[in-house]
Amino acid sequence: MSPKVSPTRLRRFVLKLTDRALKTAKAEQKDLFLSDGLGLYLRVRPSGSKTWLYRYKVEKTTKWHELGIYPDMPLADARLAAHNAKALRKSGDDPVEKKTSIKKEKELARIKAAARLTVNQLFDKWRETDLKHRKDKGAEVLRLFKKDVLPHLGEIKADELTKAQIMQVIDNLLERNVDRTAKLVLSLLRQMLRFALERGIINTEPSAAIRKSKIGKAEVPRDRVLSESEIQALAKAMPNANLNKTTEIAIWLTLATGCRIGELLKAKWAHVDFDNQTWIIPESNSKNGDAHKIHLSTFALAYFKELKTIAHSEYWCFPNRNLDSHVCVKTVTKQVSDRQLLEDTKPMSNRTSNTKALILTNGKWTPHDLRRTAATLITALGVLPDIADKCLNHKEPNRMRRTYLLHNYDNEKQMAWKLLGDRLDLLTKHNLKNVITTNFGQAA
Repeated sequence: MSPKVSPTRLRRFVLKLTDRALKTAKAEQKDLFLSDGLGLYLRVRPSGSKTWLYRYKVEKTTKWHELGIYPDMPLADARLAAHNAKALRKSGDDPVEKKTSIKKEKELARIKAAARLTVNQLFDKWRETDLKHRKDKGAEVLRLFKKDVLPHLGEIKADELTKAQIMQVIDNLLERNVDRTAKLVLSLLRQMLRFALERGIINTEPSAAIRKSKIGKAEVPRDRVLSESEIQALAKAMPNANLNKTTEIAIWLTLATGCRIGELLKAKWAHVDFDNQTWIIPESNSKNGDAHKIHLSTFALAYFKELKTIAHSEYWCFPNRNLDSHVCVKTVTKQVSDRQLLEDTKPMSNRTSNTKALILTNGKWTPHDLRRTAATLITALGVLPDIADKCLNHKEPNRMRRTYLLHNYDNEKQMAWKLLGDRLDLLTKHNLKNVITTNFGQAA
């Protein structure tokens, strides 16, 4: 607010100020204004505070422009500030309005800066808005980011994140020889940054110029398939591999149904119908979000029945130790991997010493390779590839066919699983010497 001072009071104190006058100036009951000339005043208040003011008129209105506090701003600096204010007026600007405008801009900048999110905060927002809708509620993304991203980028402002900083995270992963994880982390970072871009949190997407194809080694699609002779060898090897019995059953059920190992390990007894010989994979457990009905062959049904006799849960087919959920979806993969170690690889502590028990002729295999093997066996037995795809619950890629060809091929799939089960039964439970095998898993 502009001070209200009569012209006579101002004229009374018009003088060229000195440092001595400034130091000794006092006001008793009302503000005292000491003029240095050319519009520069020192306001002295009864409280003892002293403020430099520049006085000027706009039309008929007197305005006061605060310059600074004495003695923080000495006389020479106050005179220079008054000169600059006068020059500002000559250029067409109003010093008071200019100061108010600058103050507002600074306040807006402060508010904007306070609203700017760090990468940590952006991740939390992304998780609460988007990741929570994923099947695992974003648990796997959270694990990856906590381990490999947020410790390096978390405190950086999201709108200041650079390509170089992202590449440093990727390079750290490549140095650990985890190329697939590096590609996955880049993909997830890109998803988060696009989320931020769509909401105006950032103005540019720094990962856009990073080519995923140039990260690490070129990906080679995995094509490992167990040959029929390897399936026979696996049947011989498993009883001596010191596997959990439930793991053995999981391996044969994966091979007999073509399901994903995670879908199997999440199975509930409520989804297994022993009378009708079916197992339903609900959409909540299915990778593509579509429920999947599997007709159990006699081979597969026998393993489900055996599992029922040894299961310790009336709810879960593969319960964890606490019986309050399913077993970890990685447990079978770990057990299989631990029994296929190379000669110079030492087993991890508290893991099996049977490190060579499941090594097969054509190299290392994983539970997911059993799914590929099941599909290959089905087609080798004369089933059309389209039916084999449906047995695997692959989503039809052609939108037109998804819209108009709505037959579920239930009978055809049932026959395919029966043929697969009969073949596995022949390979694993009969006189192996009398079975002619097709080694489609071996190179020609």
